[in-house]
Amino acid sequence: MPGGGPPSRFFVAGAVAGSAGSGSGTANANSATPAPVATVTVTATPRADATADAEPPAPKATARPADDDSGAKVSVPDFVGMGLQSAQDAAQAEGFSTLTSHDSAGRDRMQVLDRNWKVCSQNVRAGKSVATTTELDFGAVKTEEKCPAEGQKAPKAVGGRMPDLAGRSVNTARAALDSGTSLTVKDAAEDRMVLLESNWKVCTQAPAAGTKLNGQPVEITAVKFEDSCP
Repeated sequence: MPGGGPPSRFFVAGAVAGSAGSGSGTANANSATPAPVATVTVTATPRADATADAEPPAPKATARPADDDSGAKVSVPDFVGMGLQSAQDAAQAEGFSTLTSHDSAGRDRMQVLDRNWKVCSQNVRAGKSVATTTELDFGAVKTEEKCPAEGQKAPKAVGGRMPDLAGRSVNTARAALDSGTSLTVKDAAEDRMVLLESNWKVCTQAPAAGTKLNGQPVEITAVKFEDSCP
């Protein structure tokens, strides 16, 4: 019948659609539970040449030693004739720091005020090149005195015998004898007290020079250096 064809086709299509919809609902229900996921742990393996590729440690800093000028050498100036203070100042200006002086007259006087003394000799000759650590020793006398031809050496009791003390200062005469020796000092000109022995010179002595010393007492007479022995 011309009027019943279209409804029949609609029903089939609807049935197919309903069937398809039913299948789609089942698939959605099955897909609600997720599938388990496997976990894989990967451990990195170091390269065989990793150590070789690493940068070497920086070298430790080494302290550089300070410059040592102890071996520096200079030419020694001529100090003879200069005032002792001026000579010492000039020596220090050249770099010398170890300085000493002694009495050229052999009287063993202390150079208390250097400006009152003048240089007669020096232990290192002028013009010689030496290290600045070298000790310089100046032989000196008072500015009003004359330099001796040679520096006077202190007398000594050689071989246990009495030294020749004539003309020597009383203090160097005393130093030449054993510390246990009994020594008597008298003024040869007047009855003065011999106080500062470096200012007095020996006129006579007993026992005589060359006598064997066996502990006997020693007697000397003396006058001041500006005086003459009687």
